[in-house]
Amino acid sequence: MAPNRSAVRTRLRALRFVTAIVPTRYAEEVNTAFEILAALSFCHLLNDMMQSLIPAIYPILKENLRLDFTQIGLITLVLQMTGALLQPVIGFYADRRPWPYALAAGMGFSLAGMILLSRAGSFALVLAATSLVGLGSSVFHPESSRIARAASGGRHGFAQSLFQVGGNLGSSFGPLLAAFIVLPRGQSSIAWFSIAAMIAIAFLLHVGSWYQGSGAIHAGRRAVSASPSAVSSRQVVIAIAILLALLFSKFIYLASLGSYYTFYLISRFHLSVQSAQIHLFVFLGAVAAGTIVGGPVGDRIGRRQVILWSILGVLPFTLALPYANLFWTRILSVVIGMVLASAFSVIVVYAQELMPGRVGMIAGLFFGVAFGISGIGAALLGSLADRTDIFFVYRLCSYLPAIGVLALWLPRVETAKPHVAPFIEPVPDLGPVGE
Repeated sequence: MAPNRSAVRTRLRALRFVTAIVPTRYAEEVNTAFEILAALSFCHLLNDMMQSLIPAIYPILKENLRLDFTQIGLITLVLQMTGALLQPVIGFYADRRPWPYALAAGMGFSLAGMILLSRAGSFALVLAATSLVGLGSSVFHPESSRIARAASGGRHGFAQSLFQVGGNLGSSFGPLLAAFIVLPRGQSSIAWFSIAAMIAIAFLLHVGSWYQGSGAIHAGRRAVSASPSAVSSRQVVIAIAILLALLFSKFIYLASLGSYYTFYLISRFHLSVQSAQIHLFVFLGAVAAGTIVGGPVGDRIGRRQVILWSILGVLPFTLALPYANLFWTRILSVVIGMVLASAFSVIVVYAQELMPGRVGMIAGLFFGVAFGISGIGAALLGSLADRTDIFFVYRLCSYLPAIGVLALWLPRVETAKPHVAPFIEPVPDLGPVGE
């Protein structure tokens, strides 16, 4: 019996529908490139380790080059400005003209900076070396964040968390490596850290090859012009302003703990320097744990909810910290570190969903703001502590998470996304094709 042509056409339409929909609905959830995400996280560790090494060697530079505190401050300024201000610019350019090997090229600047810093015999050369490291970091963060999103398989929060936890670990390793390698052996031993940059370049060349071969680079180009925002332009502006205010709250408070927690413990509870450093390490471990937890939780329950509860929800704990005994100070610092740290990766992904096609620019903006706020906040809090005392600083900072109430005005991006159903006629049950 000859096949019924109408039934055949209907089944072909159904087949085309299935083959077109399955990749878009399920491939994102299945094809997470864990190898690429792990490589990016490891390179983030190496990048931030090298960057955090610079402040850790200030005593050596001050003694060898006879620098004053003003010059030390200028080194920090150059590092923060090159590592912060350039990131949104580089991210904006890369969104429009992505280059798969930009990450490896950027790490080349850090490599040159490490080598120059190990040989720098003048203040000017130190500034030049610092600017090279900052430039490498300003390329690395927005570009790697873009590629992490491309490799996420739709698990955007998880990808950003895994990527960012590497940076947290690297920042904590820098001072330890400076204490055990650079301080005993002198400035020239900084050259050993150029090996870390070479290792990172090798990994990033592989990442760039994947980025070019996977087709993600072409999808990124199309997304710049083809992805409308799910909310209005006015809502986007308001939401970005709220997110920046939340970053101010989060990073100023974390700067108070990261920079002055040991002094607080020593002054209030009369701990030894070693014991205070152990408490700081525990706090930094909690920050790393919170970073890796926040993204996956945001993928499951919604990013707006995580942002709200990670900033405003930590307020009772921050208010209690200045009045707690040593036991509860340990507990509260761990809770505060985990809850606050869970916000950043979620904030970055939420902002990227607000402005589709601007993944690199958003990552550069928020990483840059985070760098700038942390540096400026630490300096301002130090000045305030000199004028008052460290206890006043902690009492004042305990109110900062109240700014988290602004998250109530964030639009619900997940529910605001328009659902575009594929155009296809219903497929009736027609039985065998030959009937």
